[in-house]
Amino acid sequence: METDDIKKLALSIDGDIFFNQSIKNLNWFNIGGKTEIFFKPNSLKSLIEYLKLYALRGKIFILGKGSNVLFDDDIYKGTIIKLGKSFSNITLLDKETIIAGAAVSQKKVSEFAKDRNISGLEFMSCIPGSIGGGIRMNSGCFKKEFKDVLISIQLIDFKGVVRSIPTNKINFNYRSIELPKDLIFLSATFKGKEKKREEIYNYMNKLNAIKNMAQPTKIKTSGSTFKNPIDQTDKKVWELIRLSVPTETHYGDAVISEKHANFFVNKKNAKSVDMKSLIKFVKKKVKDKTGVKLELEIVLVE
Repeated sequence: METDDIKKLALSIDGDIFFNQSIKNLNWFNIGGKTEIFFKPNSLKSLIEYLKLYALRGKIFILGKGSNVLFDDDIYKGTIIKLGKSFSNITLLDKETIIAGAAVSQKKVSEFAKDRNISGLEFMSCIPGSIGGGIRMNSGCFKKEFKDVLISIQLIDFKGVVRSIPTNKINFNYRSIELPKDLIFLSATFKGKEKKREEIYNYMNKLNAIKNMAQPTKIKTSGSTFKNPIDQTDKKVWELIRLSVPTETHYGDAVISEKHANFFVNKKNAKSVDMKSLIKFVKKKVKDKTGVKLELEIVLVE
């Protein structure tokens, strides 16, 4: 890829541009090779400037907190964009409405809501990803999803055009949203309900206690590997994996968590090929044993 003009832009732009940047430490699996370009814009102006200059000469991937992605071991032929500080603001629009930047964590938004007596966003305290990632995945847990509290999305396309979309114009599915991939989410507007802070606090604590008992923490994992196959069986995906796959199954350092079978773990130095082999093996074993075809929840970036 020709990058002379981008190298020149890097000297003046409000943000950071790196070339042949390692991506191993930018995701929770700690897996991956390098990206040709890594761009962290600190303002909307710089993001627009970069997109218009870049002009789709290579691929673009938008990285949030890196909590649900598996990168390839080879070089990513394009730009990985991670939104900077000015995309992490949280603002109170009125007593029940919050605007949150796409780069801010879902946990911070839930805390912000709690501190302002806004209920409805407690479930976000259990999800490690960013708001932008949450929109793309229609993230959720404990029978609540983004679609239940989202009013509108502010975004920019890969050509640098900014616009806003109300959520009543969007189709939401289980862990997905029907919007083109060539969009970068900038911020989102959420609507909750007034409630006593103590009640919100207690409910958040209850949800997190349940989560921490069931899921592994402080390890190299990207959360739920597969979506729950809600249209094929009433069983959870972890139950299907336990029924079909020996717990000790591993490929190199890619292993299945003993605590939660739908969490795959990089025990030490797993490669992308190891994790993909484990994913492929588990999918086949579950299909052979139960007839259920599993679908990935984590995003493969190649």
